[in-house]
Amino acid sequence: MLRALKLEPEKCTGCLQCEMACSFENEGIFNPAKSRIKVFTFHNEGRFAPYTCTQCAEAWCMQACPVDAIVVNPQTGAKDVRADVCVGCKVCTIACPFGTINYSQDTGKVIKCDLCGGDPACAKACPTAAITYVDADQTGYDRMRAWAAQTANTSRVQH
Repeated sequence: MLRALKLEPEKCTGCLQCEMACSFENEGIFNPAKSRIKVFTFHNEGRFAPYTCTQCAEAWCMQACPVDAIVVNPQTGAKDVRADVCVGCKVCTIACPFGTINYSQDTGKVIKCDLCGGDPACAKACPTAAITYVDADQTGYDRMRAWAAQTANTSRVQH
């Protein structure tokens, strides 16, 4: 069974341990700027939200790549960037509606979450379980349905 990252922003404290673990795992350096997971800060509210590639089923990044450098990893289901094929054109960065693919100045290639080959460093490093690695069918459909129902109920005009 495929697994996926489950992100729960309400548990995030903004400690950036996920960014540090990701950058070290993938780049060999503790540098949040080189992380493939980011923590968005809502300054006025004092809240944080981790985000990274959601490994979309239709993967616009993969479809947009003119050299087929983004492929599905059969073991993890992740959309992996083949650095040996990537030409650094950045078309995938434009195609991704979530902004989770980034261009690396160091390599001239794009980088994105590859689930660390099935053992995500970000999930292991998160002290509050705001990031967990779970069965893919447990990543938030129930939460999305609940939110949609709540929004639908509050947006109806009462006569």
